[in-house]
Amino acid sequence: MKAVRIESPGNIHLVEVPVPEPPKGFVRVKVKAAAICATDLEVLDGRIAAKYPLIPGHEWSGIVDKTGPGVDECWLGERVIGSNDVVCLTCPACRRGEWRYCKSFEEIGFKRDGAYAEYVIVPAYGLCRIPEHIRFEEAALCEPLGVALGTMKKSHAKLGDTCLIMGAGSIGLCTLAVAKAMGLRDVVVCASSRKRETLARRHGADHFIAASEQDLMEEMARIHPDGTDVIIDATGMEACIQKALKLCRKGGTVVLEGYGRGKTMQICMDDIHINNLHVIGAGNNWNMHQKAMDLISSGVIDIRDFVSEKISLEDFEKGMELVRSRPEGFVKVEFVL
Repeated sequence: MKAVRIESPGNIHLVEVPVPEPPKGFVRVKVKAAAICATDLEVLDGRIAAKYPLIPGHEWSGIVDKTGPGVDECWLGERVIGSNDVVCLTCPACRRGEWRYCKSFEEIGFKRDGAYAEYVIVPAYGLCRIPEHIRFEEAALCEPLGVALGTMKKSHAKLGDTCLIMGAGSIGLCTLAVAKAMGLRDVVVCASSRKRETLARRHGADHFIAASEQDLMEEMARIHPDGTDVIIDATGMEACIQKALKLCRKGGTVVLEGYGRGKTMQICMDDIHINNLHVIGAGNNWNMHQKAMDLISSGVIDIRDFVSEKISLEDFEKGMELVRSRPEGFVKVEFVL
């Protein structure tokens, strides 16, 4: 089969590899759509721990092509998305449903081959069916939408809370969609530029701040003069986190959704201590695929326009460059097979 494989950091090629066979408890999925995530570039650049050589890709959809031993054959031919979490299912963390705390946890697309290929092997226990009226390209977005759902669940945000989202990448925009669906008000999106302002406003942003042109602290003093109830940092950047801690209202919540790339950062501890802030990590969101699919299927959340470009596996270099350069209005590029 054709696959886009990272041989080592910085070394990526389109290759021919054997079609994989599903082991016990797993299925083989014929990939129909697979989105390129910014974290895939981190894997390519060697900034995220991965097992090379590796076929990346953790945002996918497809059709079950073959079942492994012990898997009900009713899955054959089903249109599916699924969890990328490969776990033991028997340890205390797994029994609590907290799969990513499993000591044997491995993630498809990072430690196991992912979906930049014609076929991918995934665990049967994480499969979710795709309703017939949902296209494969849209279904593949359930993974980043699930990240946003897990983040907002951890935030304990309530109807009517004010909200600031730092970052307008795919995760920040998915978080915006969830925040609006939850009934948060006066929602602000802050990004480095105006490249995604139109898209953010289309999805309900009440305010948009371009940090390259405006002073975030001054603008927020005007928009939320008493501080913001819930701030979501989707950037993982030190300067953004520092400002989030200062902009949050006393007793409010700051959720760290962005990936920090292993950096050690400086914060003012008194911003948290004196103001009694709730600071929450949201780096591991599990078991959200079905909820994401339900929300998309019912029309509560519509993020179809996040798919900005569709390409073939042969055009992987173009896809990687689009994710790096992020042209105006661009959110996601997907391999469509």
